[in-house]
Formats: sequence, structure tokens, C-alpha cells
Amino acid sequence: MTDVISIKQADEQLTAAGQMFELDTVVVRGVELRVWKNAPASLATILTMSLAHGPKDFIVYEDERYTFDQNFRIAATLAHRLIERGGKSGDRVALAARNLPEWIFGFWGSVLSGAVTVPINGWWTGEELAYGLGDSGTSVVIVDEDRLERIRPHLDELPDLREVIVISERRGQRPDLGAAHERVNIIDFYELLGEVADDVTPPALDIHPDDDATIFYTSGTTGRPKGAVGTHRNAMSNLMNLFYTGQRSTLRYGASSTANNLPSAYLLNIPLFHATGCLAVMITNTASGGKLVMSHHFDAGQALQLIESEKITTFGGVPTIAMQILDHPDFDKFDTSSVHTVSYGGAPSPPELVRRIKATFPGGSPGNGYGLTETSAAVALNGGADYVARPDSCGPAMPICDVAIVPEDYEGAEPGPELPVGPEVVGELWIKGPNVVRGYWNKPVETDKAFTRGWLRSGDVARIDEEGFIYIVDRAKDMIIRGGENIYSVEVEAALFEHPDVADVAVIGVPHPVLGEEVGAVIVLRPGRNVDAAELTRHVAARLAKYSVPTHIYFRHDPLPRNPAGKILKRQLRDEIVPPA
Repeated sequence: MTDVISIKQADEQLTAAGQMFELDTVVVRGVELRVWKNAPASLATILTMSLAHGPKDFIVYEDERYTFDQNFRIAATLAHRLIERGGKSGDRVALAARNLPEWIFGFWGSVLSGAVTVPINGWWTGEELAYGLGDSGTSVVIVDEDRLERIRPHLDELPDLREVIVISERRGQRPDLGAAHERVNIIDFYELLGEVADDVTPPALDIHPDDDATIFYTSGTTGRPKGAVGTHRNAMSNLMNLFYTGQRSTLRYGASSTANNLPSAYLLNIPLFHATGCLAVMITNTASGGKLVMSHHFDAGQALQLIESEKITTFGGVPTIAMQILDHPDFDKFDTSSVHTVSYGGAPSPPELVRRIKATFPGGSPGNGYGLTETSAAVALNGGADYVARPDSCGPAMPICDVAIVPEDYEGAEPGPELPVGPEVVGELWIKGPNVVRGYWNKPVETDKAFTRGWLRSGDVARIDEEGFIYIVDRAKDMIIRGGENIYSVEVEAALFEHPDVADVAVIGVPHPVLGEEVGAVIVLRPGRNVDAAELTRHVAARLAKYSVPTHIYFRHDPLPRNPAGKILKRQLRDEIVPPA
């Protein structure tokens, strides 16, 4: 390891003139940005690139298999159908369904039609789905039967919606379309698709990198979800970020010792409507030729069966999924030797998880990333030896991204030289780069609050060490202030995760009449384990300052409430434990 070059040296070599990851500068909406010079121009380019993987399996769903060729032809055909039925560039085409092959077909068909694709949270209620469809001005939505029934009572509230395309979860059967609507056409996906010709080509389109491509809705943990408007450049920047990380690791440490010469196979256990599932996983595997293995819903036991039968090389998605698979009582009964990467993001991950992955997969490589819906997924990535050495870091920022630590009361429009710097400086993380979305759909006030001169105020509290590694300390709104002391819930959660009996934990603020707040911890124990609050209190006291030790510990039998992105719904949890006054 003495010959390992630094992150800075690797970045300089890989981004030099003439290299695949050469950097360039462009002006986007009046802001000068560093960009990947050789990034594909648009999402449509990615689908054309995928033809190089032609007959290989791309999508596996239960007993169904679809090749890259099939995906391309179905998507191209669907694009023509959308245009033939009145679709035009810039229209919003939404996807509101669970993870099904047709979700992916629909995404790429929408892209090839020139539409702005709107992945809608499939967990939403009918009222919430109607909000997303109405807010985005969606004209066509692709749904499964369950989502159809949720939105049916709201069709009259959606004047822009003209067509609902329905997928059946009863595979091979026609969906139940129910009663017709006098204005909105409701049609079977495959009836609309019709014949798929072997020689079909996509519609001719002129797509600019800075054209709108997607609207992903924020998780909405506070207030109404906002539609983050992503461009083709945003999505392509993220794709290059993910490819770049692997090249940088190879340059620094040599070819991965975890490589097992198996074809890439990704166990997709996170929703496609989330930026991680779509931008970081689905699009990346489309471009790289990786197999996506999906199931009707996540079950750790079934996941282990698929790891064995499909020779899964990568799984993860969000930390809780990795933990549930590792904790499954039948884990040792399955052959998991194909796995060489356990990678996750989208939610804070405990350092203890890194150690567990290395212990369970001695030849495997853990990976973690940081990003937001507003950054089109990845801002920073940490993997392999770097992650083992810094398990509490999400890695260094990508070369195209600027990051800054800014005091939470800072009123400047962009970070300036007067701001404090150094590895111990903690503040709000601001991010700038070509992966940062252009704003929120039709929400100028909210856009102005979050975006300024190309910078995004992330809302995350962080610090950056001398080598550029980022440490997310907490969400600003999750920080606990006890008697004037700032307590970062992520640090307390990490300490509790080190206890061998703790399966899951969430740290929240509990109101106190004098101190303002005290530290509360909601604990889910591993099956068959038993530990009392006093032992957990001693455990944390041996690791953290006295004021960070939980004074309230609540044991919970049910899983912690999470949104589809894997983030714990702390407001809901807090209201359950400490009802609002």
C-alpha cells in the first residue's frame, strides 16, 4: 500500500487532456461549470449504446427475461406510439408503478419520444399520486393496476392528463382496465404497443444536453414533495461519475482483487422511481451491459435465493437492505460467493456495516455514496480500501463537483474566501456541478431558497478532511441541541450499531423543559437477542461524550418506518413516541 497515489494525483492523471475523463468548462444558465468532456450527449445516446450488449440478459423478473435488444426495440416502438398519439417534445410522461419490466421499457420509450420523464413514488396514496401528476402537468402516465385504482377517483382533477397506460401484475394476462372515463383514455400497455418490428429505429430527435429530461420528486419528509428538474447533462454527469470512481480505484490500488470474472449482475431491491434506483443503477447498467434482477417486493430470503441462482455480483441499494440480507437466519445456507460488491447510498450508513461486509465477504468490496435527488445521485463515492479505512466517510467529491462547508447562518450567495476551512470545521454542505438540477418544477420560491449561482444548499451538516473526504454528520433538521451542545444523531446511531445485539436504530430529539432536547434512541434488536437500556447506555458512554449518551431508549418490535429511499421517517417516529402538543 506504500505505492498508493493520492486522490489528488489520481484525479490529475485521469482528467488530463486526451484522457477518457478529460475535463472541460461550459457555461450553463449563466454559470461556468466543470464537465466531463467525453460524456454522452443525452439519455437517448445511452440506449443506442446498449445495443452493443444485444443478446445479453438485461432484465430478469421472476421467470421473465428480456435482452438489451428487446428493451431497445420495445422502447423505440413505444416512443413512436406516444408521438403518434399526440405526444411532443417536452410533454411529461409519468411512471407510477412498482418495479416491473414495463417500468424500464416505459422510461426509455418516454426518453426516445422527447418527453420529460416523471418517475412517481409508487408508495403514494391516490391523493399524493394525483398531486404529483397534477403538479408536473403530466399528459400520459404508465401505471400498474393498483396505482390505476388509486388515481381513478382523481382523474377529473387532472386536466392535463389524457391517457393512462396500464401494466398487469398478473403476468401474461390483460390488465383489468375497469370502467372507461369520458375524457381520459385508459389502455393496456401491450395493446398500445402493438407489433414490435425487428428493425424498428427510434424517432428522429434533436436533444440538447441541457434540455429537461426528468422530474424526480423529493422524498417529502417535510412538506409537499418538490419536483427536481433534471437535464440530460445532469444524468450523464452522474453516469460518468460512477464510471470514473472505478477507474480511479484501479489506478490507485490496481485491478480489483474482488473480480471473479462473472458477468455483472445487480440485485435491484430499491424503487426505480428513486434517483438511486433509476439514475445510479438502471441507467448505469443499461450503459455498461449489467443484468438487472428484480422481484415483486423485497424479501431478504428471496434475495439470497436470487444471489445464488442468478450469480449476483452486486447488491445493496440502501444500507437497510444490506443489513437485512446479512442478518437473515438462513444466510449461511446460500452460495453468495459471486458477490464482489455491496454498495449503497441514499441514507446514512453505520461504520459497523463496513466491518460486517468485510467479515462476511472476505474478498468483497463495500461501497458507499452520497448524493441527493437534487444532485442526480452521486456527489461523492467511497469504496474498497478507502471505505474500509474511513468507514464513516462517503468519500471525496467527484472532480466535476465543488463542495464547501458553510455556516448555517451564512447569508452569502456563494461560498467565499472569508469562510473557515479545515478538517474540524462543521457546517452545511454546499454543492456545485453539472449534476445539480436546474431547480424545482414551477416552484420559484423553493428554488431560490435551495439554489444560488449554481450552488445547492444540501441541508446536510458535514465536514471535509485534509484529503477531501466528506463526512456527513447529520441532516440539519435532525441535529439535536441539548443545553447548547450540538449532538449529531448519525454519530450516536453509529455507536449503537456497534453493539452486537442492535439490528436497527434511529436517534431523535426528545423535548426537555430545561435543556431544550435530550437524546432518544429507538432500538430494534436482532432476532433472539435481549439487552436492556442500561447496557446500551454504558455502551454509548464508552464511545461518546456524556451529553451525547441517550437518556431515553425505546425498544421496538416492528421495523423502523422508512420512505422508499430507505430514509427513516424521524418526524413520524418522534410523533409516535412523543405526541405533538
